[in-house]
Amino acid sequence: MSQLHASGACGCCGDLLAGRFSRRHVLRAAGGLTAFAAIQPFTALAAEGNYEAMVLGCIDPRLQTPVYNYLAGRGLAGKYSQFIIAGAAIGVVAEPFKDWQKAFWDNLATSVQLHNIKSVIVINHRDCGAAKIAYGEAKVATPEIETETHKAALKEFRRQLSQKSNLGAETGLMSVDGKIEMFS
Repeated sequence: MSQLHASGACGCCGDLLAGRFSRRHVLRAAGGLTAFAAIQPFTALAAEGNYEAMVLGCIDPRLQTPVYNYLAGRGLAGKYSQFIIAGAAIGVVAEPFKDWQKAFWDNLATSVQLHNIKSVIVINHRDCGAAKIAYGEAKVATPEIETETHKAALKEFRRQLSQKSNLGAETGLMSVDGKIEMFS
């Protein structure tokens, strides 16, 4: 049982009121806050607003910084939503990845609803493992063949996008050093 101090408060509260904090007080408070947080429902709201685009990119860690730098250089930092999937457009259109495709289209619809995006920026990349899985080594054997393979996937992406929405699309192929070639 707690002892009451002259102030009428228990030992722990009396110490707190007097400005004396022990490790036990801090741990007790942290435990209480953790327990409170665990029983409260998550109440954060989605960031709604008007954003420029959804960016579709690849999961390859080598491309995360170059893609960000490219978008920041265009003044888009903080102005886009993002969807990352193996192969970027290839993950959305290639048959071997058909089980993933609904997730992208549903996510795009959500981004339109929440973020009022105007377009999709798709950035495929060179030396993409997903391209090899989807189309085979021969379809990425040389830079010229690789470019044509990506162009075909990006063209198919634009075709599907035009069937499913009225959004515009920008499509490009980035090398791992960040240089990008845009296609229409």
